[in-house]
Amino acid sequence: MKKRNKLVLFLLALPAMVFAQELKMDSPIPLDPTVRTGKLKNGLTYYIKNNKKPENKVDLRLIVNAGSILENDDQQGLAHFMEHMCFNGTKRFPKNTLVDYLQSIGVKFGQHLNAYTSFDETVYFLPIPSDDNEKLTKGFEILEDWAFNTVLTPEEIDKERGVVLEEYRIGLGADKRMMGQFMPKMMYNSMYAKRLPIGQKEILENFTHDKVLNFYKDWYRPNLMSVIAIGDIDVDQIEKMIIKHFSPYKNPKKEKPRKVFDVPNHKETFVAIESDKEAAFSQVQLLYKDYEEPKLVKTVGDYRQELVKNLFSTMLNNRLNEIANNPNPPYTFGNSYYGSTYARTKNAFQSFAMVGEDKQLEALKVLVTENERVKAFGFTQGELDRAKTSMLTSMERRYNERDKTESNRYMNSFQRNFLIDQPAPSIEWTFETSKKLLPTITLQETNSLIANYIKDDNRVVILTGPEKEGLVKPTEQQTLAAIAIDPSSLKPYEDSVLAESLLRNPIKKGSIVKKETNDKIGTTTLTLSNGAKVTYKKTDFKNDEILFEAMSFGGSNLISNDEYEKVQWAMNGLTEAGISGMKLNDLNKFMTGKVARVNPYVGSFSEGMNGSAAPKDYEYLMQMIHAYFTDLNFDQEAFDSYKAKENSFMANMASMPSMYFQKELYSYLLKENPRFFGVLPDEKAWAKTDYQLAYNKYKERFANAGDFHFFFVGNIDEQKLEEYSSLYLASLPANETKEKAVDLGYRMLKGEHKKIVNKGKDPKSSVNIMYYGDCVYDAKEALSFRALGEVLTIKLVEELRENESGVYGVNARGSMSKVPNGSYNFSINFPCGPENAETLTQSALRELNKIIENGPEEKDINKFKEAEKLDYKEKIKQNNYWMSNLTRAYTNATSAEEILQFEQKIDAVTAKDIQAVAKKYLTKDKVVAMLMPEE
Repeated sequence: MKKRNKLVLFLLALPAMVFAQELKMDSPIPLDPTVRTGKLKNGLTYYIKNNKKPENKVDLRLIVNAGSILENDDQQGLAHFMEHMCFNGTKRFPKNTLVDYLQSIGVKFGQHLNAYTSFDETVYFLPIPSDDNEKLTKGFEILEDWAFNTVLTPEEIDKERGVVLEEYRIGLGADKRMMGQFMPKMMYNSMYAKRLPIGQKEILENFTHDKVLNFYKDWYRPNLMSVIAIGDIDVDQIEKMIIKHFSPYKNPKKEKPRKVFDVPNHKETFVAIESDKEAAFSQVQLLYKDYEEPKLVKTVGDYRQELVKNLFSTMLNNRLNEIANNPNPPYTFGNSYYGSTYARTKNAFQSFAMVGEDKQLEALKVLVTENERVKAFGFTQGELDRAKTSMLTSMERRYNERDKTESNRYMNSFQRNFLIDQPAPSIEWTFETSKKLLPTITLQETNSLIANYIKDDNRVVILTGPEKEGLVKPTEQQTLAAIAIDPSSLKPYEDSVLAESLLRNPIKKGSIVKKETNDKIGTTTLTLSNGAKVTYKKTDFKNDEILFEAMSFGGSNLISNDEYEKVQWAMNGLTEAGISGMKLNDLNKFMTGKVARVNPYVGSFSEGMNGSAAPKDYEYLMQMIHAYFTDLNFDQEAFDSYKAKENSFMANMASMPSMYFQKELYSYLLKENPRFFGVLPDEKAWAKTDYQLAYNKYKERFANAGDFHFFFVGNIDEQKLEEYSSLYLASLPANETKEKAVDLGYRMLKGEHKKIVNKGKDPKSSVNIMYYGDCVYDAKEALSFRALGEVLTIKLVEELRENESGVYGVNARGSMSKVPNGSYNFSINFPCGPENAETLTQSALRELNKIIENGPEEKDINKFKEAEKLDYKEKIKQNNYWMSNLTRAYTNATSAEEILQFEQKIDAVTAKDIQAVAKKYLTKDKVVAMLMPEE
């Protein structure tokens, strides 16, 4: 490892010695030359970039540099309300015809078509097909109407109140209550503490229509807007469309100034200690706020300083991660970074930790201690070398994928360029410049940052967590004492010696005994000398990606009920021990700069592994697979650390009404299942956990590689795959046993049931309608069942959201499974007000019954089909889609070639098919479950 990293850095340093002289630190950072940008006479800015992935699709985005921070006192919540209104009727698309049209061309509301409102901006997303000029034109008409022609009728405004209030209701709870307490300290004396985007309930209920109209007129204007178009497009054509659709509009003659709001400094250290009976997690936040506004990153020298800051954060977080992996960790997760706050005008050095309910002060002290350790002693050269290698590896991956990067991945860069003048260089410039600059960065530079970050004033400490009997809240005095660290008591960080290899035991190479190809889907299947099978598909979808999965039937269903109770919660913690004698921290250091990961699992009816690698690190992936089969460490200390973290993380999750609801519902539905031991483990469950038994069961499940099928999809070097398969997979221990997926016969309660769970003090409810049972699996029925869920969702949104204004979101989903037993599951879910739960449940069932009695409307089936085919055209060129297809075919014992007939199968779905499965499966028993507030 050391040799490799030093070699990488030495090779980087050679050209850097030359090129660093060529790079002038005062040179401006260039905008990506592949993007065309311009500004119309009215001030609207646009960015256009041709990008071929995905094909025949363009991502459009309308950005308005205005959010809740600009609201008047009597407009709180109306920036977000305005975002909603843009979907409820425009000049060209009255009422709900906008969503209806987009669904007809395959664009799903919520999944594809969406928007958000924040403090400082409102952003609209519109991905559409780009291979049809009519659809492209419609897309720009929609953007234009959103920007300038939304119809704000009193009727539609009043209808939308209910929907927005339901979204407001969803956000109620412990986190919102505690945030309301600490925000005035975090964002002291600023508008950001008073302008949360969701707004005030009383205003949303009572504002007069002119208030939202005024917000639209004041802030939706060309000189506060940007249009971004990235995709498989003709740039000249798109530029003409932008000019045509947006040039005619003018800014108001008496336009309001677009103010920038600051966050005043303060001499005090503010401490907020907040608790709530419904809080699920304990957290610690520490902010050292800058005195000055952030300096714009404009030049090469500025970019170099950003690299220094990123290296600093990487090294500090590596230390914090090591502490989390140690015995008796003070936190489940810890992180520190320098960056923005809620305000554009205020940056801060920030530390955060998820902690056990009684470890807030301990975790806070550790975070501060590690800051002070860096301040006193700095980092080591080994840490800096690893950070540079890690950073360069990440950039290199992006560079390698520069011609295979999806359009939406570029959007945020240009959006930030418009909103905050952040540079948006090309990945070529970023990678090449970073290669030249990284070797010139010294320890002295990274070590010196901390002195400017840490201060005794202008800082905020925030502790949030559960409130319950027996748990003592820290005091402000104790909190201040925890951050008062004596530097003289500290010792320097000690870097550990790095391992030389992922494997420590000799390997006896096997061989390939059979090779078969499937030209229709481009796969090759190898049979290895130990009986294992390897199927791979070489693709060019990504340059720097190989996906991996291994499967074998068996799983935890082969473990007795008594033993399952002892191992259920332990299985996910086994890998915390590391492999090949390396502890987890040592393994993480060894893998610095290497892109390969493997995750073993034991499911209910199968066991397996999944992971991925860059082609250059494919051998490391294969070595990790071999090690997880043959040389998983047994480390009681590491497991105890995992158990402590999990217990502290989950201890109060049932305090959350939504989680308590799931706990109570499934405890009821599965009360006759002897293998159901709860949704969440409690202290009694952890006390019963047997780590040694879980380890032994893992070894049993992975003792026979001959019963496994290995799948690889991506940019594969076939010669290397065959070589590594012979060396690392064919050498795995195996026998002749072939296991099958076992159905234990345990089921949820049969019959008609209604379960009401009372939890939570907020006026919010949740409804879950469920149909489930055994069936003989049929692929055609399964597709129709899924179509039923999508079509019903369309009708439920129309009725429950648009007509009744009773919900913010609603979803119906149907699925069927073949293994380990034929089964169906259909659910309808929505949050709502308690006073409307019964009425909306009946409305949902009425919509379902309309389909049962009359069948679905043809227009809704066509929406489903268009969306499915649009998704398919994109997914068929994605590695993970092919991997899912191969593993699903293995699980269901079907042909992987069926992926090629997908569009034909979608086209073949009829209204009669959907009505038939609705009648067959959804006229039987059902479960209606409701979460209601405490009485």
